[in-house]
Amino acid sequence: MRIVSGNFRGRRFQLPKNLKARPTTDFAKENLFNILANRLDFDELRVLDLFAGTGSIGFEFLSRDAKSVTFVEQYGPHVRFIQEVAHKLNVTNYSVVNGDAYRFIGSSGAKYDLIFADAPYADEKLSSLPDLILASELLAENGLLLVEHGKTTDFSQHPSFKEMREYGSVHFSFFEKV
Repeated sequence: MRIVSGNFRGRRFQLPKNLKARPTTDFAKENLFNILANRLDFDELRVLDLFAGTGSIGFEFLSRDAKSVTFVEQYGPHVRFIQEVAHKLNVTNYSVVNGDAYRFIGSSGAKYDLIFADAPYADEKLSSLPDLILASELLAENGLLLVEHGKTTDFSQHPSFKEMREYGSVHFSFFEKV
């Protein structure tokens, strides 16, 4: 895993063999963060990284001085990897929730300026993810929801959908509260 920009640009972390995640490609991350850099003030963002996997996206936000990042990941080895990387980077403005992302959506009382959700592409609940998140009140007013998905998922008819960006097999759909 490599951090592509910001304070930790170029830092690499060896992924343990027991990780099950499908990390977002460097190409997709770089393009996504180029778009976000022109739209957002990173140092004011409270970020939620759902289905965090390796934490790659959350660490990109931390590298760009996000106010805070909350990682939600169910698989124990991934949680430990996120904690190890955060320790090596010497960051303190983060928290890790070891639990099911769908339960977190329904139970957290916190508000986030940006929510990034990268559920497994084959997840049966993926098509309902924007509705679940937007109905939960997790997203702050004027907040942005980003859902990473494969090419077979189409959110373009969703009332809160704003745009979709495609980078190889990685697709990012952008949503705003209506």
